[in-house]
Amino acid sequence: MHAIVPPYLLARLADAESPHLAVAAEAARATLATPRVYHPTRANLDVTVEGEALVFEGPPVPDRVISDAQHREQLPGVRVRGDDDPATGDAAVDEAFDGLGETFDFFWDAVARASIDGAGGTLAATVHYGEKYDNAFWDGERMVFGDGDGEVFTGFTGSISVIAHELGHGVVEHSGGLEYSGQSGALNESVADVFGALTEQHVRGQTAAEASWLIGAGIFTPAVQGVALRSMKAPGTAYDDDVLGRDPQPAHMRDYVETTEDNGGVHINSGIPNKAFHLVAVALGGHAWERAGRIWYLTVTGGSLPRTADFARFAEATAQVAAAEYGEDSEEAAAVRTAWSAVGVTNGGAAARRRTR
Repeated sequence: MHAIVPPYLLARLADAESPHLAVAAEAARATLATPRVYHPTRANLDVTVEGEALVFEGPPVPDRVISDAQHREQLPGVRVRGDDDPATGDAAVDEAFDGLGETFDFFWDAVARASIDGAGGTLAATVHYGEKYDNAFWDGERMVFGDGDGEVFTGFTGSISVIAHELGHGVVEHSGGLEYSGQSGALNESVADVFGALTEQHVRGQTAAEASWLIGAGIFTPAVQGVALRSMKAPGTAYDDDVLGRDPQPAHMRDYVETTEDNGGVHINSGIPNKAFHLVAVALGGHAWERAGRIWYLTVTGGSLPRTADFARFAEATAQVAAAEYGEDSEEAAAVRTAWSAVGVTNGGAAARRRTR
């Protein structure tokens, strides 16, 4: 299940013994115990086709449907807002509505993709899921947001990087998918982080140098010693808290974590390809979605990437795309090759794995 908060972080919180975190610990235990049904979907193309092109009547607009679970664990909940409806005054509803629209705008403006399925499909979300539910997730059909416990986690709709990350999983699925286990699963998480970070940068008009490269900034309460769930710029530095522990993400293959937890470390080891993307984006400069993001997007959606691709295969694929798009001797191709080497994926670093959980 594609959830923004990793299970290992919730497990740490669930074991907390401090009386000041009694509500948060119970919320974490309940969140971990709540079953989630996954609904895999594929695009149902229903657009005009002229030759090999998909034709829309003017720029596409998002089709958003926001529902309220009313603190139950039943989906989809009660429909509360669509694109023809005014703001509700419910912060979670209106933030989810705006975030879906901003993500839609990013994909259209950056890569001319109409919605997550590429065919203008409905963007659905449910808010107020469960009681003090400490997560947000993509279930194959919709975004689902908990309200957080209020002690460690706030609501999840206020972070555009969280919203775009989860919708990014939908883009990966509709493009053929990356198996959610081991290195391919870490790539799945990383690509979703890339889309999350780029959407936030697109909304703010930021260059690669100006961006924070944080995923989930603002979802921790002030009581937590941390700034976000993950840092693409500096994996392993997003938080260092007495209860949650220290951010375990590695930034180099020498620190790759061999583990059976977290679907083989999908949230942990995604720090390595995250850092590679950050290096490419900073090396190329400007708006990261224009070149670095385009290379990653074309790699994922090109149809040649196997579902079980590991880091080395993905690195090779991004290098091939960069060369095809910009030239074998281009700065784009050079930046991609240099980045994967710098994180130890293409220079023998894959053999130097030191950490086990």
